[in-house]
Amino acid sequence: MSAALPPGVRVPDRAAWVNGRIVRGVDAVLSLFDRGARDGGGIFETIRVYDGRPFAWERHMERLVLSAAELGFPVPPAPAQLREALAELLDAQRLADAVVRLTVTRGVAGGRPTRTGAWIEAEPLAGRLWSGARHGGARVVYSRLPFQQGWIGRHKTTSRMAWDLAREEARAEGADEAILLSPAGNVLEGAASNVFVVRDGEVLTPPLSQDVLPGVTRAIVLELCRELRVRAREAALVPEHLRWAEEVILTNSVQEVLPVAVLEGHAVEGRETGERLLAAYRERVAAER
Repeated sequence: MSAALPPGVRVPDRAAWVNGRIVRGVDAVLSLFDRGARDGGGIFETIRVYDGRPFAWERHMERLVLSAAELGFPVPPAPAQLREALAELLDAQRLADAVVRLTVTRGVAGGRPTRTGAWIEAEPLAGRLWSGARHGGARVVYSRLPFQQGWIGRHKTTSRMAWDLAREEARAEGADEAILLSPAGNVLEGAASNVFVVRDGEVLTPPLSQDVLPGVTRAIVLELCRELRVRAREAALVPEHLRWAEEVILTNSVQEVLPVAVLEGHAVEGRETGERLLAAYRERVAAER
């Protein structure tokens, strides 16, 4: 039986894997008693799929499992089971290059043992690329709301209202991304990305001690800097550092390594380090295929 929906609501007619089976459209539902739906008690990973293969799968699964353990979730489905489910879903959707969201919830309370809820969605890549990713440089603004994510910011939870509101600020200004600032004025991260700057030939990124998300692409970029012999380190940043930087770079699993072209209406001319890192990142993607 299909879920009841308010009049006029249209659900995308695409397949999803939900709690062990492929369903489509209005049948892709979650119980109201699942704590993911009821309380926002969920964690997720967003993964880019290249030619049918999810990149950095093991890293994403490690972060998911670690977050589940630290947040007291029931044991999530095994990564091998989720990988099989993903392959089944990509086949059902006939997708080769895609963006996948894998979500695990705290499940319905009261069971013994309590089991997580889980679902996987897959969308064509083209619809998820920012305009800046298609044109070689992002437009970025600062969020006007001071951001206090606290320790929960280290985990990719489904309770994302603060991040989503920042993204809406960016969209309202015709930008791709909003950079989040702490009440003290420190640069933290983007609403959906990690932030890097290049100053005097050195790559800098806000430290994880500021409770920014430990991005998978962020970690890979720091590894690539070592391989390319580019100086790189964590450092506290403020907007002035970005204003006078040689380059500003955003990273996430979907947009990859994206130079910033315009920051708060000011052009950012530098591209060299960002382009080197992007080329190296794509080489690593190709090596894993």
